[in-house]
Amino acid sequence: MSEPTPGPPFGEEPLKERQTVPFLVLQFFVFPLAIVAVCVAVFVVFGLIAGESKGARDYLAEVRSGGANRRWQAAFELSKVLQAGKDKALGDPKFRSEVRGLFEDAKTDDPRVRRYLALALGRLGDREAVPALLAVVRDEGAQGRPADPETRIYALWALGAIGDPAALSELVARARDEDAGLRKTAVHALGGFSGEEARAALLAGLGDATEDVRWNAALALARRGEPAAGPVLLQMIDRAHLLAVPGSTAEQREQVILEAVAAAASLPLPELRDALKHLREGDPSLKVREAARKALEAAP
Repeated sequence: MSEPTPGPPFGEEPLKERQTVPFLVLQFFVFPLAIVAVCVAVFVVFGLIAGESKGARDYLAEVRSGGANRRWQAAFELSKVLQAGKDKALGDPKFRSEVRGLFEDAKTDDPRVRRYLALALGRLGDREAVPALLAVVRDEGAQGRPADPETRIYALWALGAIGDPAALSELVARARDEDAGLRKTAVHALGGFSGEEARAALLAGLGDATEDVRWNAALALARRGEPAAGPVLLQMIDRAHLLAVPGSTAEQREQVILEAVAAAASLPLPELRDALKHLREGDPSLKVREAARKALEAAP
């Protein structure tokens, strides 16, 4: 789905990479490769700085009153704590209100603070945050300035995680956006929505000019049992096809195959079954062979 030692800055190069390099397709958490790479770097470097005893409220306090460089790190740590789903603050309406307030107040702060607070709001499932997140997606920045492009992607992901129907029309619109990064994230987010409007947008995504938009659409549709996902899934488990995808690494290609194999188990298509058998018998990766075996056993 979901960052410099602190890592590369979010400027021209990350934006260029976001539009040209395919997503690292992770289960239910898809972001552009530039964002994924930075998230991993931040987690490794800063994940243990404050110690394991700190909870969501501690990190929120640091976001509110910490120094300029510490606030975005604390916001990242907050999103990680909430991802684990064990902190008591998850069920506290007052805590959600505080996170929401900080998100809205951070319009002129370091953009990374808002990005990670958007992740936090998504993991909190805070429906009251939907209007503020929609405002970011609609490119409403502070004092007439446009919103930060990467923050728009984080806000889109959060809207998908929250799953409020009020966001559906905006997600459908972003799935047709000229920015490939927004399309990718919107299509991924739509995978959590039922109904014909979301289905139609996902079916349209199968024909997108960008590879990983098609991948996200196919994975979402396969989980719905839609046979239309079959041709794209076949491409995703074809190593020769993936080798031709610019900028992909061996690890990323294997992850794409594993995602497609898991999704293929939901579709009773003979061509997919034959492809899974081929992977089971001859793929160079033991992990892929085992995944194909399990998918064949689970296939209808």
